[in-house]
Amino acid sequence: MIAISLRPTSRKWGTVSFASTLHLCPVLDLLIADVPPRWQPDVRLGLQEALVNAAKHGNNLDPSKTILVEFFVLEDQHWWVISDQGQGFVPACSCELDDHKDSIHDVDECGRGLYILYQIFDQVHWNPEGTELRLCKQLRHRVRQPSVN
Repeated sequence: MIAISLRPTSRKWGTVSFASTLHLCPVLDLLIADVPPRWQPDVRLGLQEALVNAAKHGNNLDPSKTILVEFFVLEDQHWWVISDQGQGFVPACSCELDDHKDSIHDVDECGRGLYILYQIFDQVHWNPEGTELRLCKQLRHRVRQPSVN
């Protein structure tokens, strides 16, 4: 079951919660609805990775546990705050693109999922408990172009 709450006056803010599952298409469709079409493939991939991690690694695919996503647009920034009910996560390293890393094949202990998050989003932050992930994508005045055209 998916619970959705949208601000009545605008779709610039909302929340969605759902039981831990890997069937994420309807949730992803909702979360990228306000993203410009040229950025949707990248953002969808990043959000899918974050939601799979929350369901699989955070909540251990326990259907009695939920994932909550708050999303909003603030000027040219799109934000998603993803919370799970797991034990928490602390990333072992920063997976931001270094000058010497040319591709996803050069990623070492960070894992491909974290690498994807750091490549797609402009800001990636976990709360101290490791149960909440804040992602930001700034869409105007971008230097980097979408990965998929």
